[in-house]
Amino acid sequence: MRRERRGFNKNNMDIKRILYTAGGVLSISIITFIAMFLLNSGNTQDRTRIAEFNTQIMSENSSVEETSSQMGKTVNEMENEETNIVTNEISEENSKEDEKKYAVNTSNVEGEKIEGSKNEEKEEETVKDPEFKMPVEGEIIREYAKDNLVYSTTLDEWITHNGIDIAAEKTTVVTASAEGTVKSIKNDPRYGLTVVIEHVNGYSSVYSNLLTAEFVEEGEKVKQGQTIGTVGNTATFEIADEAHLHFEILKDNESLDPELYIK
Repeated sequence: MRRERRGFNKNNMDIKRILYTAGGVLSISIITFIAMFLLNSGNTQDRTRIAEFNTQIMSENSSVEETSSQMGKTVNEMENEETNIVTNEISEENSKEDEKKYAVNTSNVEGEKIEGSKNEEKEEETVKDPEFKMPVEGEIIREYAKDNLVYSTTLDEWITHNGIDIAAEKTTVVTASAEGTVKSIKNDPRYGLTVVIEHVNGYSSVYSNLLTAEFVEEGEKVKQGQTIGTVGNTATFEIADEAHLHFEILKDNESLDPELYIK
């Protein structure tokens, strides 16, 4: 009996050891499994975090690339804009310079025109009045009387007289009192055959009571002392007077006293 009990006890001890061993192994396996599970779970989260981090980094890199690309484009555009601005400024400066040159040239041209006009005006201003001389030699038998009256033998009355009468024999040569252009040759109803000569500065001279005037023609330029006709007796207002030349000087169609201008 004691041997059987000892044997039974020994078997129980072996079974307990086995159970303890199996429980320990099982416990270790469970712990190991849990540890591996936790480890794997942590790795998965870390991997997920790493993946998310990589994704974030890639997106940030992409954003950086896009930003750098945009910055690159902006820089190019800014360079182009700056180039355009500089070009425009240069063009504007050139245009302003051209405008200044044009203005200077225009002002020079206008100045030349003005100076030319002034010179012409000066030339016109410096043109001297004509110097008159007696168109025929003889005595003055009737004086200039614009503002007073003289007696007319022909009309038997007192009248005005816009010229002077110079006594001379018929056919006496009459000459131009000053240089000029023959304006007209006409038969005046009062003063007979008449020649009118235009001079510079608005002056003109009138030769009336002529016998002939075939030595000149209208539009002809004559010099001082050149023959223009001969003394006659064709003036109806002075036909009762002796042969003479009726001579007048006008300035802008206003009669003047010839004696004040004859030298």
